[in-house]
Amino acid sequence: MTEEVKAARVKRVRDLVDGVLLLDKPVGLSSNDALIKTKRVLNAKKAGHTGTLDPFATGLLPLCFGEATKFSQDLLEADKTYVTTVHLGVRTDTGDTEGLVLDADPALARDPATITAEDIEAVLARFRGPIAQVPPMYSALKRDGKPLYEYARAGITLEREARNVVIHKLELLSYEAPFLRLEATVSKGTYIRVLGEDIGAALGCGAHLNALRRTGVGALVASNMVTLEEVQGHAAPLSLLAPVDALLSTFPRIELSAELAKRFLQGQRLPLGKEPEVQTPAPYEGRVRVYAEGKLLGTGLFEQWAILKPERLIAAAQA
Repeated sequence: MTEEVKAARVKRVRDLVDGVLLLDKPVGLSSNDALIKTKRVLNAKKAGHTGTLDPFATGLLPLCFGEATKFSQDLLEADKTYVTTVHLGVRTDTGDTEGLVLDADPALARDPATITAEDIEAVLARFRGPIAQVPPMYSALKRDGKPLYEYARAGITLEREARNVVIHKLELLSYEAPFLRLEATVSKGTYIRVLGEDIGAALGCGAHLNALRRTGVGALVASNMVTLEEVQGHAAPLSLLAPVDALLSTFPRIELSAELAKRFLQGQRLPLGKEPEVQTPAPYEGRVRVYAEGKLLGTGLFEQWAILKPERLIAAAQA
């Protein structure tokens, strides 16, 4: 066996990397491919992304590394903000530019050139707030262990139950027929492709998404994003990572003494009402981020009677 073959068979040693990268995902790349490429550059041992973006979509894809993966579920549950361009008058089988154009439907034959801004505003009002949305066939939702898109590619359409979602914000940015540009902030589980199709149907012309860009995930915003090219070409790419607690910025902060921190890391519930030196967020009840000497220990649940219950702990803090 040559030395080259031996070297090729040596397993690559990955580094313990902790932090969050706000990646500006490019068009044409899957979220998982973007994660793999970034993980390779950072030589990170553990990584995960926080909510899939379709290959044709761009924008904010938070990538979590190391200890940050413990808190990635919070972003999966978070509201998302998008800017999208809806192409009125043309429908596709996927609801976006990657699908095949569908035959004309007489029920959706309105000419987009006849649609006014007033028409659009009236329709958008119907979609704001809680709505029921039927998931698309071209989605990763599973039926009998198989994703729906596999059935769709085989020409099979299955019945899907409508799901309750919330459209917190839906604003018209511009309209130059046939292109309708919108900004939307939506709850977990909302499909912007379906929203665009439903708006097109309500306008009487049908539609598909021409472009989709995610600009916000929870409290994370697009202004702090970096591109894959910037990561790959950076002399010190680890410096691009935000700290783990960037994922927790919306939670109240509690700073513990060294003795209380020790007990917290041992899993003990702490009656902070009896600790006057600790500033608590009372009368708040819910999740908090917990520190000692400015160092993140993890998250806890702040309960009735000012009881702090450990939730997810940082491994390095426990060492």
